[in-house]
Amino acid sequence: MTITRGLILVMIATSAGFGQAAPARPEFEVASIRPSAQASEGGSVQVGLHIDGAMIRINYLNLKDYIAMAYNLKLYQVTAPDWVGSDAERFDISAKLPEGAKRDDVGKMLQALLEDRFHLKVHLDTKEFPVYALMVAKSGSKLKDSAPDQLDTPGTINVGASGGRGGVSVNLGNGASFGFANNQLEAKKLTMTSFTDTLSRFMDRPVVDMTDLSGHYDFVLKLTDEDYHAMLIRSALAAGVNLPPEALRVLDNASDGSLISGLEGLGLKLERRKEPLPVLVVDHMEKAPTSN
Repeated sequence: MTITRGLILVMIATSAGFGQAAPARPEFEVASIRPSAQASEGGSVQVGLHIDGAMIRINYLNLKDYIAMAYNLKLYQVTAPDWVGSDAERFDISAKLPEGAKRDDVGKMLQALLEDRFHLKVHLDTKEFPVYALMVAKSGSKLKDSAPDQLDTPGTINVGASGGRGGVSVNLGNGASFGFANNQLEAKKLTMTSFTDTLSRFMDRPVVDMTDLSGHYDFVLKLTDEDYHAMLIRSALAAGVNLPPEALRVLDNASDGSLISGLEGLGLKLERRKEPLPVLVVDHMEKAPTSN
């Protein structure tokens, strides 16, 4: 369940264009914040964003998720106390855009909502991260552009995910999707930015897009059973899940060899680097929101 939540977060930020600059502090016309319903043990969880006209619904995210979404950052770029990223408390947000508002303002509106309801205070900094740079191999990219697909209904955005122990499926809208199940990673109509954002969830360090590829692509990466389970474990750790020692020992034998060879077949490669990236430091935040 936490794997799915982490995946959908990076997709929401990319698909909705959160965190864009605005001349003044935009705010939602009205907004409510409520605790998310608890998922059943071992069951699947639904995480998503839906924008229909002026109405916005976001569900099953924790406070760190919302901070990253509001400022258009990855989770690893948010420095906060552990409880901020805890899955023990998740929230659903329902809000209405004011008349004439632009969707590029939604990130700023979320920032204002977090400041007003949770008394969020932050400051920006820079930190050097070890990363994987996704690059085009010397042989050149072998990716082919996706076929044109039918777009979603104009005026709506639907980004959702579902998953459980059997795998994860993420719908990005407009025909784009990502699946991770049955020892394979399947992408449809995916950009390289979305791919690297998602791949970061399964690796031991962030993945940064340095391919300069601007298309949408369909591809499948076949994985060995060992690499597949190692990637699932890394994703759970990135989401803050406490795993038993026997699960962590799987990482000792992980080589990511099948992933690397799969990328090579697409004309891509991963290169270890260190890159300075912006980070957002949480100075203060309340655990519960003020009344709606």
